[in-house]
Amino acid sequence: MTTPLNLLAVVTAQGGQHSAKVTDWSGRIGWIVGLALFVALVYWLMRQGWQWRRTLQGNLPELPQAPAETGDPLLVADGRYHGSTTAGQWLDRIVAHGLGVRSKARLTLTEQGLDVERTGAPGFFVPVAALRGARLDKAIAGKVLPEGGLLVVTWEHGGTLIDTGFRSEHAADHPQWVGRINDLSGERAAVPAPLTESGQPARRVQQHAAAPHDQKGAQ
Repeated sequence: MTTPLNLLAVVTAQGGQHSAKVTDWSGRIGWIVGLALFVALVYWLMRQGWQWRRTLQGNLPELPQAPAETGDPLLVADGRYHGSTTAGQWLDRIVAHGLGVRSKARLTLTEQGLDVERTGAPGFFVPVAALRGARLDKAIAGKVLPEGGLLVVTWEHGGTLIDTGFRSEHAADHPQWVGRINDLSGERAAVPAPLTESGQPARRVQQHAAAPHDQKGAQ
């Protein structure tokens, strides 16, 4: 039999349940706000680190731009610009003058040099005299791709050797780019050793031609 006292107890219990739900929402909102503050802090620290690195690289001159006439293109490729680093140091990112911004890019190689047009970031031109070679690699500026999936161009700017990484929409064309750029570099080529699994430059094995007296001894 339902009495006024029993009905009051049921209503009180239901009110307590609704109060509990309000308390749960308050906790969730607090947790979300705390997480948002943490993400904002991490972003701020990363931005400060970026600014600090840009300040350290302040002595890097402005990037060269393409001349009015660059000649007929030898190779053209659309793809992505993945970043630039100090040559041979795939984690030492260069951020000055927008070089740290990943973007879509179009590469045009001519007898005059390498023209890099970028979407949403400053483009630049590498004169042929500044080219130091090219190679296939898999990592640059913290970006890791399949083995040989990255075209790395080494060039000199303001006395600094720079590695710049690209990935063409047709990665099978990378070896052709390496050959052409190395041909243009000629005796100026100074390509750093490829990286090992640990990210350290691999040791190069140099083979020296035998001296004439050694050859005579061998006979």
